[in-house]
Amino acid sequence: MTESALTGGCLCGGVRFELDEPPVFASYCHCTRCQRRSGTAASPQARIAPGSLRITAGEELVRSYQPPDGFAKEFCSVCGSSLWSRDEQGVIKGVRMGVFDGDPGVRPSHRQYVAYATPWEPLPDDGLPRYPEARPQTYEQR
Repeated sequence: MTESALTGGCLCGGVRFELDEPPVFASYCHCTRCQRRSGTAASPQARIAPGSLRITAGEELVRSYQPPDGFAKEFCSVCGSSLWSRDEQGVIKGVRMGVFDGDPGVRPSHRQYVAYATPWEPLPDDGLPRYPEARPQTYEQR
């Protein structure tokens, strides 16, 4: 591990990883898929640079759920911790912010899929831009 690497892992500690570049940006997702995967009203996730995540332990414990229309959702097969998502090419794109060991250095900058927000937890008045569906992608987000 490099001195500046950001590390993280699952609840049981079986899966460990490090990032050798800081996350690019972060957001909250309020889609029903994220709600069901996380058990919460919104999923905070950090977009990372392609190839910047390295699994340092427990790769054999990582399992994947591939929804019919979306990125693969990967989790620890022992404790069930949601870890990250992979795109169609198998590149890890978004890491769940709760699995970082320390401060990832980014804060969520917007909320997306707010049209699906839960009625039991109102959207906070935090000043973040809100998008009813996916936020339009900009060059730096790809």
